Amino acid sequence: MPKRKKSKKLKEEKLEIPKEKVLEKQKADSCDDNLAEQIKIAVRGLYYISETDALIQPFVGKQAKAVSKQEILSQTKKAADSTIEEKDFAGFFARLTEIQDWFGDEEREIAQKFVQLKELLEKNLRDLKVFRIGKIQLDVYVIGLDAKDNLSGIETKAVET
Repeated sequence: MPKRKKSKKLKEEKLEIPKEKVLEKQKADSCDDNLAEQIKIAVRGLYYISETDALIQPFVGKQAKAVSKQEILSQTKKAADSTIEEKDFAGFFARLTEIQDWFGDEEREIAQKFVQLKELLEKNLRDLKVFRIGKIQLDVYVIGLDAKDNLSGIETKAVET
């Protein structure tokens, strides 16, 4: 069967996206994917210590106008009347990054990983906040807005009786 020649008319009607726009979008998508991957690597092996040890995981949300209690409740599908408390970002990391005199090599390494995680979040997210949702068994979110205004950060659990 003979090959069909491409119609010039079809070729002319094709919409061309400027190369700069394509590269800009690829760079933005790459940054978002790259940030999620960087967070995934940074939290590997990290646990949040409360009355239980809970794994810390990346949190990737949807686009938001602001980092707010209502927004995090909505994006995590929690009831609007859930108990929610906002905490200071620096305060959250203070005890996790403080190196005590009695620390051995392993504890120092963990504290250093928390320092690196904190710096990664500060460098790549804005309006960083900590939300604790629930009573006794808490869902903890450390989130901010990324370059595309998506909620992003980390999540974990805590138990406090």
